[in-house]
Amino acid sequence: MNKVTFENTPNPSTMKFLLGKQVTSEGFDCPTAEEAERSPLASKIFGFPWTSSVYVGPDFITVTKQDWVDWDLLAQPLSGLIQEHMDRDEPVVVEFVAMPEDDENDLPIVRNIKSVLNREIRPVVALDGGDIAFYKYENNILYIHMKGACSGCPSSQITLKDGIETRMKELFPEIQEVVSV
Repeated sequence: MNKVTFENTPNPSTMKFLLGKQVTSEGFDCPTAEEAERSPLASKIFGFPWTSSVYVGPDFITVTKQDWVDWDLLAQPLSGLIQEHMDRDEPVVVEFVAMPEDDENDLPIVRNIKSVLNREIRPVVALDGGDIAFYKYENNILYIHMKGACSGCPSSQITLKDGIETRMKELFPEIQEVVSV
């Protein structure tokens, strides 16, 4: 099992945490919690009020803290949190392929629905190990496939109705219902 270690960086507000294994082929910046949706670990780190930004590298994570707290208090516990995340084999990065949005036969509303599913809904669902796919839009009903952890999950109906359906109805008032097939 790889041990998470940490080291200082030239920026005194930023600490580098070495993961001991490659987690992504290409690093990416998470300057805000909203932009951390590709990384469940970065999202977890943003749960702390002292987090300023996170960068996910191929085999490391750098965390930038707020000025009002010292690394002397944070580095060891944060290293432990990251180690626990890694030991549980929880994903550091969630990769998924976007659904095609540019089918010329699609109505404009269908292209817009696919765009929202790709940009807003799928990244959030992916944090819990699931995915959704557009199936069809017919008679003001949006049909989707729930995949991965979402299929058969006890809370999938809550995700579907309180999450996905509510958001889609906000954006597209003509949608009457979202149904999983």
